[in-house]
Amino acid sequence: MAINTDKNSYTIIFAIAMVVIVGSLLAGFASGLKPLIKANERYEKQQNILYAMGVNGNEGANDVVFIGTDKVEDEFAKYITKQIVIEGDKQTEDDQAYLIDIKKEANKAKDETYTRKLPLFIGEKDGKTIYVMPVRGKGLWDAIWGFVAVDESMTVQGVYFDHKGETPGLGAEIKQRFFMDDFVGESFLNDGSFGSIKVAKGNNDPKNEDTTDQEVDALAGATITGDGVSAMLKKDIRMYVSYFKSLNK
Repeated sequence: MAINTDKNSYTIIFAIAMVVIVGSLLAGFASGLKPLIKANERYEKQQNILYAMGVNGNEGANDVVFIGTDKVEDEFAKYITKQIVIEGDKQTEDDQAYLIDIKKEANKAKDETYTRKLPLFIGEKDGKTIYVMPVRGKGLWDAIWGFVAVDESMTVQGVYFDHKGETPGLGAEIKQRFFMDDFVGESFLNDGSFGSIKVAKGNNDPKNEDTTDQEVDALAGATITGDGVSAMLKKDIRMYVSYFKSLNK
């Protein structure tokens, strides 16, 4: 018996069948790709951490080149000698600390009874011990984040910043070398007390020759993004100060 394709019931049944088939195919693809997506997220975090501590493929003055995904796990294991999780006064070694989601931890910490987990990555480069901390904040349009590498005196050795949706040519410039390199040499401690590094308008020190002022030059036309970077550093780096003070006792 021929099927009457002109009936509304046929159209509805056909549409439902297509939704089920396409949905099943997409679910299958998503499930199959999940391990690859997780691996790429892992590689990206490792690349960012290594970049902040100066392990990268930069050659030119303006390069921002990460260690390739084919090498990054080996380089991460080579340079990162220890990963710890700080929970209040407790410190625990954990070789998966880099997978901690600091956004989720910040949300959990809204409950005053919850002790936030703070990942810290300790590495060795050129005979020097370097400590790398993750940071996350809010720019003009959406999230901004990064990693900050310091020595035991909390003097910056390198940073990496990124964003989700800042304006190209303005706030998006936080991930450019001329901005990130400006932080090197600045310190989060002033006479032993925490004082965060600010992105300051009118700093007039584009080469960061004055590393004692705890300021870097703001980006032109990106005041809100710059303020977001300042707030992010103040909020997140402050949480690690007690750890660094314990190193210098």
